[in-house]
Amino acid sequence: MISIPASTALFSRARLCCLFILLFTALAATAQTVSPQQLADLQKQITDARLNADNAWMLVSSALVLMMTGPGLALFYGGLVRRKNVLSTMMQSFAMMAVITVLWGVVGFSLAFGPGNSFIGNFHHLFLHGVGAAPDPDYAPTIPLQTFMIYQLMFAIITPALISGAFAERMKFSGMLLFLTLWSLFIYSPMAHMVWGKGGLLNASLGGRIPCLDFAGGTVVHVTSGVSALVCAIYLGQRKDYPHDLLPPHSVVLSFVGACMLWVGWFGFNAGSALSAGSLATSAFVATHFAAAAAALGWIAVEWINDGHPSALGGISGAVAGLVAITPAAGFVGPMSALVIGFLVGPFCYFMVARVKRWFGYDDSLDAFGVHGAGGTLGALLTGVFASRYINPMFKDAAGNLTGSGLLDGNPRQLLNQAAGVLIAWLLAALGTLILLKLVDLTVGLRVTREDELIGLDLTQHGEEGYSID
Repeated sequence: MISIPASTALFSRARLCCLFILLFTALAATAQTVSPQQLADLQKQITDARLNADNAWMLVSSALVLMMTGPGLALFYGGLVRRKNVLSTMMQSFAMMAVITVLWGVVGFSLAFGPGNSFIGNFHHLFLHGVGAAPDPDYAPTIPLQTFMIYQLMFAIITPALISGAFAERMKFSGMLLFLTLWSLFIYSPMAHMVWGKGGLLNASLGGRIPCLDFAGGTVVHVTSGVSALVCAIYLGQRKDYPHDLLPPHSVVLSFVGACMLWVGWFGFNAGSALSAGSLATSAFVATHFAAAAAALGWIAVEWINDGHPSALGGISGAVAGLVAITPAAGFVGPMSALVIGFLVGPFCYFMVARVKRWFGYDDSLDAFGVHGAGGTLGALLTGVFASRYINPMFKDAAGNLTGSGLLDGNPRQLLNQAAGVLIAWLLAALGTLILLKLVDLTVGLRVTREDELIGLDLTQHGEEGYSID
């Protein structure tokens, strides 16, 4: 060991102390030269950086959700019908992208998110009045209200498009346009306001009398569209060859590609519903992916046991069912709870599609009710079981302390709240859809003629064919 003289060591320590003193003095002098205005400017730059990051994420999420309708849903539904109806089926999704956009800008957004009563908004935002660059702190304090509006528009587009899966291959294009336009105004907008709007009856974060947890649209999107799909299927009746003849999909490949696009787009649907680029978005992203994977495996396993083979159509249907079920829970549950939800909903939706539909004989052409109605209902209820305050604190007691979010988190009452939200969604969708169908049927008509159905809707409704085969 090398010996260091005591005097040398003492000198080194003294130099080090002097260095620290000089450094501290320099920092103090620098701090004294920073003006309050400079500090304010620095704080503004930090705030702007966060706002820009959140806004960028929400614009990307908006694009992802739009991709779910076109091309995702268009391809998924288009591949499931017969070749003679592929274009007409895809046009129904595409038409919603155009029609609902105009409707949303004129009045839809105001009815859904304007300050109204417990059931519907008002006309404050008519023609997007007051919807600009300034945030609305009640909805999303770190993004422009216009960004929030366009993000919510993408939900309003895909929801009525989902219903088209129930009446595929047999509804007139004119009847579809009128029915889904009215449906968006009188069913979607009120339900969106009740769950997400200021003062809505079911709004858990803005003072709803029945706090129903719905992170990204379990009741608003999937229960309403799925139940309405069931009513449409029953009202229109069966396709002329159903169920005696097999009506197989003309291209499972198209449906496979569409389903994979839906899976990717769903990250914008669920993780985007955090309305910021923070850790809650990450949690919802992870829960979404885990639930989809588990549901795909669950559906495949049950199908393999019952039918003797695991089909590609079963796999993608299971994945979509998992995505549907996790939608209301995505921002309230952890990864393992998401796995459980997925494993439960996969076999459940398989049972609804493969057994229940056959027992009752309704012709839900593309299983909109079996996947979205049934899966959305189960997912909304399971949200009340697995929601955790440690993922997303929602409720506090009178003293301001956090309380449980779901049944397993010490809040059994939440399961009742979820059931109430589901019941309201079922009643609004079922009764409202029946009234609207009757109204449209008496005016422009709903079902194509038997001859048109035989020829196919591509030619009879649009004058063109999806494929040119010599």
